[in-house]
Amino acid sequence: MPLSWRKLRGLTLLSRQLRPARPPRDADPMRSPVPALASAAAVLLAATAPALAAAPHAAPAPDATPVHLRYGVALIGLPIGTATVDGSVGAKDYRLLGTGKLTGIAGVLVDTKGAVTATGAHRDGHLTPSGFAATAGTPHYLLTIRMAEEKNAATQVEITPPYLQSPDRIPVSPADKRGIIDPMSSFIMPVPGTGDVLGPAACDRTLPLFDGGVRFNVVLSFKRLQQVASPAYTGPVAVCAARYQPISGYRPDRPVNKFMIDNKDMETWLAPLGTTRFVYPYHVAVMSMIGMVTIEATDVSFAAPLKAAGAQ
Repeated sequence: MPLSWRKLRGLTLLSRQLRPARPPRDADPMRSPVPALASAAAVLLAATAPALAAAPHAAPAPDATPVHLRYGVALIGLPIGTATVDGSVGAKDYRLLGTGKLTGIAGVLVDTKGAVTATGAHRDGHLTPSGFAATAGTPHYLLTIRMAEEKNAATQVEITPPYLQSPDRIPVSPADKRGIIDPMSSFIMPVPGTGDVLGPAACDRTLPLFDGGVRFNVVLSFKRLQQVASPAYTGPVAVCAARYQPISGYRPDRPVNKFMIDNKDMETWLAPLGTTRFVYPYHVAVMSMIGMVTIEATDVSFAAPLKAAGAQ
């Protein structure tokens, strides 16, 4: 099927934003859609280096629910990438590994890949991350972020190459690094209480996110319940509206930041994560400056919780 003019224009703009030339070290992390997509799943989607993707997965803890998710990423309806999330959610802790890359025509234009990892604990519907790492780039440029976390605070951050503090960038204060969770940990969302996992409680929350460079909130609010049917998942989802609220580490006069602050055309559909009291984004839709970006699960697998040897 020939490309429509709108889709061809979208790909052209995408290739310009993701051109392989090395970006300046004071480049705004929100300028390119890749970090935003990483967070969304961004929404969704980091690690210690390219070797992370090839590193062996740690064995899930006893009584943990193994997680495998695969996503397709599209721009104005045209497939431009894929992402995967693997890991496990145990009775007290979790570990997640995400990878993503551009594919199709977008992948031909720019060879962009990324990986994300996060670990932490959870108790009484509250996440306490312990570590976050991310890497993303092209053959010509690689950005790596490592962040240690304790008691919902970033205790150590390494960004390579470091961002230069341009005069118009709002500095990140020590207070901004407290009371946070990293973007990858926010991929799984605990639902407190004992009632239905899906409903207003699944959506109504503010995610206080810090990725090592930018402190921002993602505010979710319940819109409705609806049924979906796909090869990946059939069942109910909670549809949540989403808003972006930057706090620090960003440049307020940049057009993309102004656009995202005013952007009301964002939502995520949350589905139950197996038999746990967690939900995950089955579908994410974010209007960008070059068109609608959608991320939707194409393969979902939650194996039965693993039992410790000798458990009855």
